[in-house]
Amino acid sequence: MSTLAISTTVTTSRRRVVNVRQRSLAMAKARVLIVLALFSLVTFAALLRIVWLGLFNDGQAQFSLTDALTPLRGEIVDRHGEVLARDFSAYALWFKPDEMQDGPALVHSREHVARSLVRIFPDLSYREVMAKLATRNKGVHLRERILPEEANQVHALGEPAIQVPREPDRIYPQGSMAAHVLGYVDQDEGGQVGMEAYFNDYLTGEQTRAQPAMLSIDVRVQGALEDELGWGMAMSNAKGAAGVILDVDTGEVLALASLPAFNPNKVYPRDKWVPDELAKQGETAHVFNRVTNQVYELGSTFKPITVAAALDAGTIRDLGKRYGTSPISVGRFSIKDSHAMGGSLNVPEILIHSSNTGTAHIADELGAARLKRTMEKLGMNERPYIELPARGYPLWPKSNPDGNWPRLATMTVAYGHGIAVTPLHLASAYAALVNGGVWRPATLRKLKASEVPQGRRVFKAATSARMRQMLRMIVVYGTGKKANASGFRVGGKTGSAEKPGVGGYRKSSLVSTFAAAFPMDRPRYVVIAMLDEPQGTAATSGQRTAAWNAAPVVGRVVPRIGPILGIRPDETRDVDITDLRPLIPGGSSQ
Repeated sequence: MSTLAISTTVTTSRRRVVNVRQRSLAMAKARVLIVLALFSLVTFAALLRIVWLGLFNDGQAQFSLTDALTPLRGEIVDRHGEVLARDFSAYALWFKPDEMQDGPALVHSREHVARSLVRIFPDLSYREVMAKLATRNKGVHLRERILPEEANQVHALGEPAIQVPREPDRIYPQGSMAAHVLGYVDQDEGGQVGMEAYFNDYLTGEQTRAQPAMLSIDVRVQGALEDELGWGMAMSNAKGAAGVILDVDTGEVLALASLPAFNPNKVYPRDKWVPDELAKQGETAHVFNRVTNQVYELGSTFKPITVAAALDAGTIRDLGKRYGTSPISVGRFSIKDSHAMGGSLNVPEILIHSSNTGTAHIADELGAARLKRTMEKLGMNERPYIELPARGYPLWPKSNPDGNWPRLATMTVAYGHGIAVTPLHLASAYAALVNGGVWRPATLRKLKASEVPQGRRVFKAATSARMRQMLRMIVVYGTGKKANASGFRVGGKTGSAEKPGVGGYRKSSLVSTFAAAFPMDRPRYVVIAMLDEPQGTAATSGQRTAAWNAAPVVGRVVPRIGPILGIRPDETRDVDITDLRPLIPGGSSQ
């Protein structure tokens, strides 16, 4: 064969290979285009169907794009958008004998099915499962929130009456954190107890549920407060704790904690939930909110309020004026201090050393009418202002026929006895005490600048400035030393009050509270820490008073939350107390 013929044959073969490749490539492209076209057609048809159902339904079944693309219940988020509560669809385990048309309810024996389910879900009780499988009701809920692989194992059992439908569920990603703020949802997806109840219509509304409900809570601040309150409980072996962190200028609650807490993810078993037995169930035994629903005599934390009222009224004109500390007899009762404090004390010393007798003298000069009016302006005679449904009513002293308190009641209220309020009442009062004198209601909603209430004036601005000085002095020189977080200029007051009981006060049961604000040169936040029935332990040197247990909680929480809230420690700044230092022994030398 000639060279020309060979060359022609090779060229022809190459052309055939190229043509085959080109046809294959063209066919592959065509197939891709067909698949894309089919996918686009299906997607378009689905969207068209959704729009058709939303716009042209027959009036019998209401359906909309919102129904299709949003959950049945909206989200709850913190002030920065961190999710606190969210709906999702999850598998659940049901026994539905009524759906079996022919034959027995179970293909296998009850014993076999019960053993098989317990193998898949070890936390189930064999005895309870057996009892539920004997029912002939419409349906029995065996377990909620099961995993997809667990659902597959259930399917493999081959029992038609054991079903794993997907159903809406509510998840709280933070677990028990902020549980008393959030509340929970019941078996009908209705909000209960907390902001789930307050926002219920908003969260379920067709026009609103797509937008999350935003709280004033900062989840980072909330976590720090709960952590340190838990530490305080463990350190003092207390049976409970409560705490609030409040913006002094807006009334927004940055954190609110009641311990022990509960887990809203496990608030009740769906098939057993009975409202009357709520307190008996393990996960719901601690639903009661110590911050907003329980009222306490909060003791000496009331003394700065009394002093501020006297400054405002002009019955205190000279802070150096001295008051006697001898026991005061009023009828058959006697008012005295916890320990000897010398013959007399001036006003800053009364607060620094927490003198009952000195405060009683100040209240006696002030008079019942003016002290009562101050307490009313601070909302101490009303339920606390907050969105939560559970709000305790204060125990308010009885008045004389003239409408004023008796002399003894006036004196005891002055140092926090004979009047019982919630820790939230105290937080709002301290905000007014340090922010220039204006009381505002507390809120769990994040406020826009235009939504901040004007509030009502309780104290003069000059009085508030004086109180900032004296509250700071209590932490520097007095009973609040263990709350002194370096660089944060904390000011505050201790309060240790015996609990009332049958036949009088119980000396063995205390409520220990520290009410604080920081930074005192420009207060921005109030911090309340309360321990319920703390015990004297090795960690507290055997002491049960607030100076040894509640104050340290504040001293630990402030350095944690300060930087989060934009307040960094600064040793070069402080509230100016130079004009008051000479009134304190040794103060002028510091």
